[in-house]
Amino acid sequence: MHKLNVRFCYFFLSVILSAHVAQAREIITLQTNWKFARGHYEDAFKPQFDDTQWKDINIPHDWAIEGPFIVDGDGNTGKLPWKGEGWYRNHMFIPEKYIDKTVYLIFDGVMAFPEVFINGTLAGTWDYGYNSFYLDITRYIHFGKENLIAVHADTRNHESRWYPGAGIYRKVQMVVVDKVHVGIWGTYVTTPIIKPHAADIRVINTLCNSSLNDETNITVENIILSPKGIELVKKSVSFSLKGNKSKEIETNITLSNPQRWDIDNPVLYKVKTIVYKGNEIADICFTNFGIRSIRFTPDNGFYLNNRRVQLKGVNLHHDHGLLGAAFFPRAMERQLEIMKAMGCNAIRTSHNMPAPELLDLCDRMGLLVFNEAFDKYDKRADITEQTDFEEFAHRNIRNFVVRDRNHPCIFIWSVGNEIHDVQRNMNNGFSKLHTMVNYVRRYDPTRPVTMVCDDYQSASLRHFDYYDVHSWNYGRRYRLARQMEPNKPVIISESASTVSTRGFYELPLPANKTDFTTSLQVSSYDLNAPEWAELADDDFMWQQEEEYVAGEFVWTGFDYLGEPTPYTNQWVKEHGLSDSAASRSSYFGIVDLCGIPKDRYYLYKSYWKPEETTVHILPHWNWKGKVGENIPVFVYTNGDCAELFLNGKSLGIKCKNPASVNSTERFRLIWNDVVYQPGELKAVVYKAGEVIGSNSIKTADEPYKIVLSADRRSLAADGNDLSYILIEAYDKNNTPCPWAENKIKITVKGSASIAGIGNGNPQSFDTFRSDSVNLFFGKAMVIIRAGDKKGSVTISASSEGLIKDEITIAIN
Repeated sequence: MHKLNVRFCYFFLSVILSAHVAQAREIITLQTNWKFARGHYEDAFKPQFDDTQWKDINIPHDWAIEGPFIVDGDGNTGKLPWKGEGWYRNHMFIPEKYIDKTVYLIFDGVMAFPEVFINGTLAGTWDYGYNSFYLDITRYIHFGKENLIAVHADTRNHESRWYPGAGIYRKVQMVVVDKVHVGIWGTYVTTPIIKPHAADIRVINTLCNSSLNDETNITVENIILSPKGIELVKKSVSFSLKGNKSKEIETNITLSNPQRWDIDNPVLYKVKTIVYKGNEIADICFTNFGIRSIRFTPDNGFYLNNRRVQLKGVNLHHDHGLLGAAFFPRAMERQLEIMKAMGCNAIRTSHNMPAPELLDLCDRMGLLVFNEAFDKYDKRADITEQTDFEEFAHRNIRNFVVRDRNHPCIFIWSVGNEIHDVQRNMNNGFSKLHTMVNYVRRYDPTRPVTMVCDDYQSASLRHFDYYDVHSWNYGRRYRLARQMEPNKPVIISESASTVSTRGFYELPLPANKTDFTTSLQVSSYDLNAPEWAELADDDFMWQQEEEYVAGEFVWTGFDYLGEPTPYTNQWVKEHGLSDSAASRSSYFGIVDLCGIPKDRYYLYKSYWKPEETTVHILPHWNWKGKVGENIPVFVYTNGDCAELFLNGKSLGIKCKNPASVNSTERFRLIWNDVVYQPGELKAVVYKAGEVIGSNSIKTADEPYKIVLSADRRSLAADGNDLSYILIEAYDKNNTPCPWAENKIKITVKGSASIAGIGNGNPQSFDTFRSDSVNLFFGKAMVIIRAGDKKGSVTISASSEGLIKDEITIAIN
């Protein structure tokens, strides 16, 4: 039994509620006991089909991430074999005690066009691979017997601009409830009035009666629980409900002295909902919520709890690098921890509904969410020529909003991204926009709605009349919309798109941001961007100059599979190379595909988190054959000035110029003419004339030993928990070796396995499912997945000519 996500209801079986408790709801996560095969199987939905030779897998599962890479394939979608069909089968016993219950299946995400069969009968279908859906499967079940759940996923008609993954890549749960119950995602909590001494809590419960009774007398009791689980206040409503009907019941409760949810204090309350049939408890569910106010102003941006908050956001794609699209809560949590440590306070779910756990984590960690539903209104949203757009929009927006609307972290809804025909009002574009926006407002009137735009001139058509906030990508393209409608706020929904490769530095420095070379890597001096984008510093400067801008969302927080700008198939062929030269993952990330920060991470941290000392020096200081040559040195810091020393000799003090029209002069300290000598490079940083910190880097000798560093040394024995182990090469003096490319062999002993392994190189076509990896500029990463047995696990790393290292992890 597992706890369902916060907007679902859940029941703790260990709590004895009353002598009159019926067997309340049970939630069973269907993680194990699945069989999988890729390809077309005509009869795979039938119970008698022989699946004994199929592969045993656990959910979540992305069938394409294992590869192999298609080296001459399409880099835009990751050069992985995600197109095709796949079948999943789960044989499970469903006890006879459930015969008087209602049974649902909830799928958090299946890529794409899933068909769900129960015991050979089609129970339901869906289309959009990024959305959650549920099915009532009660009538198809053979109670007291073995049952077959068969799921067919088909990505052949799905289109994508990035790697989408394939299969049942998010969790599946079976929910067993009384015939009288709160519906799936059936509690809606809002806080229409918030004052320092009191808050009005409005709870709307959707009650379902799936029995055949003419009428059932029902009482619903809603109890507000404090962040510590203490009962604060409660209220009951009684009514009758006919069989095969549902009804919305509203309860208004006043809470004294409320604590507010905030990014610095993410306080969460719970509504405990108890459903009675007469004196018998039929259902219990818990719904998390937060008490907070949000508003935008056109001239001063975003306010949270009446305090202006500059949005320091990042865009995150749905994949988790080495793990592919398969969603593991710890992988998501780690990404958010890394972003929050950088000073990030907001996430945009580009460009699709996220896994529900992302929102749970943002609620708990104090991160705001720009919740987005679609990229385009075409095959990238699984909209085909046969799709009824109105029906599709209603069904998908309903699930999107109703599933997510209790999360205090969400401050805005987005109905799409850079939709050219909508921005230009082609193919009934404005009508489609109107439809989408209206359905969002129907299911949640408490938050603003937007559409993300990139076509500067399209603002002249006034598509912004249909939504609430100007959201624009890159290059201050919001200017015309702002001029035409100055009474709406502005968000930079995609900023920067600066590109770089972790650990790679190329000289000379680029004269133009679009100076890319056939090295097929991008220099980590952070001076490169596509023609349509800009440097990180530019967006910092524009926000300083235009205070009405509510903030930015950087493209992107992490590298992701696909979209390998600039080294796409088109670019490499235009430069005399073949398709096999195109990369398989992006260069946009502030953090690489493995989760290792790039230099740019510290540039953002220096600006976004000024209260914490940052002193970061680049590049590395190993330049064999370049003694006596100039090596530019950059320092990223929250300080005003820094003095640079080489082997103890001062190279002068540099200070930021806050009035410069050259953005890099405002936010970086640059020494362009450092004459290279091996040794130690040191920066001493000043703020308001006082030393606040220092840092140094040293020239390394040859690699001597392997060093392993785990982000977590204790994991849950749940089959899904993860530890990320950084692999590095150090010399005899314990200095990291930035040029090391040794092949590392990983051995795991105990109840755990390798979930993924890689090195962050966008040009690597080695599988992520391996026990070996080459270091890339001195680093690599292995992800260890816990098993379901308790004990200790030893992970060892070895390489020819290097001293090996090992690390022990406890599985509890």
